[in-house]
Amino acid sequence: MSDLGPVTWPPDPIRTERLVLRESQARDRAVFVDLLSSPEVHTYLGGPRPRDELERDMPGVPGRWPGCFVVELDGAMIGEILLRRPSEHLRPAAVGKVDLGYLLLPRTWGLGYATEACAAALDWLDGVLPGEPVVLTTQTANAGSMRLAAKLGFTEVERFRAWDAEQWLGARGRLSRRPPEPKGARMPCT
Repeated sequence: MSDLGPVTWPPDPIRTERLVLRESQARDRAVFVDLLSSPEVHTYLGGPRPRDELERDMPGVPGRWPGCFVVELDGAMIGEILLRRPSEHLRPAAVGKVDLGYLLLPRTWGLGYATEACAAALDWLDGVLPGEPVVLTTQTANAGSMRLAAKLGFTEVERFRAWDAEQWLGARGRLSRRPPEPKGARMPCT
């Protein structure tokens, strides 16, 4: 699922002005369940998973793989940042690229935590894999994610339809873009 290549994991905790990004711990399990079962969090992600299924199947220490950062505020987990290189992607332009994802508890929305945490994770990635292109996919209806992508410097590669909704694929760094649509031949005026 995630292959970031030759990176040391876990890194030392990353500290921002208000947050800490760190490796998952057993004490975070309940928040992982809350995130993955939240209808609000999964509005644009295909819907929540059943809480009882998560409680039963989730490992004692979830998210223990390279690229999964717990986002901590005042000593408590409020979300996660995911940097992964999936072996498959819906869009050819994203195959083999690092994909940025994030989930934060609804009570923390609108306070700039997602921007702060994603920027810190991307700075870390730039330090360990300089020049690595990163992609982000979101529904165009998800106005908050669209604003966040712009703040982080992602530019549109393409839009496509999946899961009965328009999706947006953005990139940060070197990424081959889809060629522009051909324009009709114009006759010179004489």
